[in-house]
Amino acid sequence: MGENVILMSDVKKTYIMGEEKVHALRGVSFSVRQGEFLSIMGPSGSGKSTCMNMIGCLDRPTSGIVKIGGKETAKMTEKELAVLRNKTIGFVFQQYHLLPSMTVLENVMMPLRYQGIEKNLRRDMALDALSKVSLGDRVNHLPNELSGGQKQRVAIARATVTRPSIILADEPTGALDSKTGRAVMELFGEINAAGTTIVIVTHDPRIGDSTRRCIRIFDGQIQSDTENPDADLSLAFSEDSVDSRIVEIHPKPIVKEKPKNPVIGIDLDSLPDYAEF
Repeated sequence: MGENVILMSDVKKTYIMGEEKVHALRGVSFSVRQGEFLSIMGPSGSGKSTCMNMIGCLDRPTSGIVKIGGKETAKMTEKELAVLRNKTIGFVFQQYHLLPSMTVLENVMMPLRYQGIEKNLRRDMALDALSKVSLGDRVNHLPNELSGGQKQRVAIARATVTRPSIILADEPTGALDSKTGRAVMELFGEINAAGTTIVIVTHDPRIGDSTRRCIRIFDGQIQSDTENPDADLSLAFSEDSVDSRIVEIHPKPIVKEKPKNPVIGIDLDSLPDYAEF
């Protein structure tokens, strides 16, 4: 394993709701080395989404230190954070966040445009990324012409096309059937084998049990941080794996400020219905 690409030290996040203070994170500390594959697991309201926002440079801590790629996020401007997101982190989400008016190829080319890469090169890079997820024959399709599994593979291609050092995936199999979910997890395994750090945020214990490291969060604190070197991603959705379930714990719900649209560090609402890619 390489050097630390993620460092969180005594991170606290407090949201002010009128006269009430909501403590989303209560002194979270952990580090992640380049090339690790881990999951961050917890029930709704546990703080795992706030933790994801910190790693993804979508929010800043109230106190404590968050370093991504060696850079302390609290000391960076919004523009600097956007650049860091675009170059360092690839995002994958449960609902894909594909732009419906753009083809598969255009969706994957999009983050490259914001890196200033010229059109012919970004097309070649996008085609290569789509080929690696076995979608070379779907490049001219629109998202509504794809299955759920195909949409998630497009999202993974978009996340990897910039060659980031970290892939941050939020419930990436939540909308998929077991067979497709297993294929997506195996694809993450292949990406990780090439040296990319993978962090999956989930409530699903099957995923937590199948990753080589699992950090469990509850009430804004780390409950456990365990390693399982013999973990097998292909078993996450096997027939004898435990049923997918939301842990039957109901902590006090946390209402948070809505973060910026996380995809590649830009505000998608600011884009026109169609932009030339």
